[in-house]
Amino acid sequence: MIQKINAAITAVGGYVPETKLTNADLEKMVETTDEWIRTRTGVEERRILKEPGKGSSDLAVPAVLQICEKRGISPEEIDCLICATVTPDMVFPATANIICDKIGAKNAWGFDLGAACSGFLYALTTGAALIESRRYKKVIVVGVDKMSAIIDYTDRQTCIIFGDGAGAVLLEPNHDGFGVLDSILKSDGSGRQYLHMKAGGSVKPASAETVANKEHFVYQEGQAVFKFAVKGMADVSAELLERNNLTGDDIAWLVPHQANKRIIDATADRMGLSHDKVMVNIQKFGNTTAATLPLCLWEWRQQLNKGDNIVLAAFGGGFTWGATLLKWAY
Repeated sequence: MIQKINAAITAVGGYVPETKLTNADLEKMVETTDEWIRTRTGVEERRILKEPGKGSSDLAVPAVLQICEKRGISPEEIDCLICATVTPDMVFPATANIICDKIGAKNAWGFDLGAACSGFLYALTTGAALIESRRYKKVIVVGVDKMSAIIDYTDRQTCIIFGDGAGAVLLEPNHDGFGVLDSILKSDGSGRQYLHMKAGGSVKPASAETVANKEHFVYQEGQAVFKFAVKGMADVSAELLERNNLTGDDIAWLVPHQANKRIIDATADRMGLSHDKVMVNIQKFGNTTAATLPLCLWEWRQQLNKGDNIVLAAFGGGFTWGATLLKWAY
């Protein structure tokens, strides 16, 4: 009988830049207040990568090197690196390739995956499939975004929400039932009208006109996205529990995408989960898009115990959404 292989997370790394952008700072930039931002989103401050000439790869590198140090491996042992991002260093080559070059992962192949705020979840499922195929032993999954590069700091709808950061995990084969157990992933491209970047792609390449019209920034219709996100994230998380014959009592932690405190609370309620089992760091980092889930795992890593059932849930532009069940392996 062939033994079942799961992809287990064996190390976690994270990095956020030092510069803080607080609600008080934003009060001086746009017409808003600390109280308004906190009550509607839960964000108090976010981190910004201010150094000129630095991009998403520079956020990801320290997170991946932390993993190598913790696990006691050389970057040359990495087989594959998947980078979930919507703010690549450049259109091509892939930021994954740039990260590998910067850390000396000479034997790794890799690629970028774009699913906005669900990017890490999509990449985790993809990386798990590579491990389960038995062809690869060490797969790094990175979620990273330098959202400050595509945010209009005169638009109070979006500039209050987003921050910069990176998180990463190492996936390795496990034969004892630990690791990624199940995922439900969804997408609906008709949602693009509510959350997108108008220009910079092949439909509307960059021009003096697109820059003048501020079409290279995030565009979001907040109310519509909020409504879809609450339903999408809560429904898929509940469906995942039901499919695996679990209840909120069986779950040690919910790791929700950090888009909005009210969406997080709604998801926990739908799962029948007490709020003390929910990882929340939106107040410190804001929405770091593909980085929110791994940054939570990185911050809570000391509180995770072997055998803990963990649900990761996300909702992003596209629309993309999903939930993943994993059993913590160390």
